[in-house]
Amino acid sequence: MNSAARRIGRTLALVLPVVLVLSGTLAVTRVPWSSTATDSQVLTASSGKALTKTAVRAPEEALRKRLLVELQEKDPGVALTHLQEATTKRPSLAKHCVSIARDLGRAAVAKYGAAHRAQAFSRPVCDTSFATGVAAAQ
Repeated sequence: MNSAARRIGRTLALVLPVVLVLSGTLAVTRVPWSSTATDSQVLTASSGKALTKTAVRAPEEALRKRLLVELQEKDPGVALTHLQEATTKRPSLAKHCVSIARDLGRAAVAKYGAAHRAQAFSRPVCDTSFATGVAAAQ
């Protein structure tokens, strides 16, 4: 009797944590953190008509455009700093950080005409994506 109870106890000790972790993970994936673009609508005050989110500029595209303008007006270092701040403030932009940093690298090479001048502004934002963009523009 004692060995059967010990065996059941060991089995529960191994299986129960796995079951709890899996059920917790599945519960978190079911939470609607954000609605899908097709479900949500934005109502503008001036038009009185509902527009889907796809008709409005995506936040990552607005950030990309703003940072590219900032790079042309100032320097790539300022744009990379603001990219880091934006991804820290809005974690949903982090998945677009790599492509934005690459675009900034290409634009920096186009602005300065030489990769070594653009590379001088490199920062560890989004791994080495800025450097990858600089290298791709050569």
